[in-house]
Amino acid sequence: MITDFNQLDLTKQYSYADYLTWKFTDRVELIRGWIKKMSPAPSSYHQVVSGNLSFHIQKYLYKKECKVFVAPFDVRLINTKKSSDDNIVYTVVQPDICIICDKNKIDKRGCVGAPDLVIEIVSKGNTKYEMETKFELYEEAGVLEYWIVGLGDETTTVFDLKENKFQFRKIYSNDDKVPMGIFTDFSMDMTEVFE
Repeated sequence: MITDFNQLDLTKQYSYADYLTWKFTDRVELIRGWIKKMSPAPSSYHQVVSGNLSFHIQKYLYKKECKVFVAPFDVRLINTKKSSDDNIVYTVVQPDICIICDKNKIDKRGCVGAPDLVIEIVSKGNTKYEMETKFELYEEAGVLEYWIVGLGDETTTVFDLKENKFQFRKIYSNDDKVPMGIFTDFSMDMTEVFE
């Protein structure tokens, strides 16, 4: 049994079945089987922005089919042509916020498959990881809409999945209303998000 992060062999690929046996407090993600240790606890501003986003989304989704989840919440990204068996799932991420509309994707351990919408909140140091690695993972898995919320410049960059590829929609500023593409009647007023 692995009880300390330092017991892991970082030169080895792991599956979700391995991940389930780890008994340590460090937060990690699995990226195609490779371990990615997550940053320490987010800043207080990150928490404020995350809380504001999830509050307004939750309010909109009240009594609707879709549900919002906030980190830490495991999302197992699978190739739809393969099984979701724990031994062959190699990517487990913890998006800051995700919306899932298919209740069959939700189980007691999190989500199996692509959420409909993912929001990652980034500070200066982790932008590349969200813009490259996670961008590719979410695109391949079939996430319909991807928001990258930048704390430094208070912008929201939005991508929509079209023909299995993310298409850049727009960069919104901190006083814009950002339409949520997966819903036709909801926009996020960013003046209520950035404080």
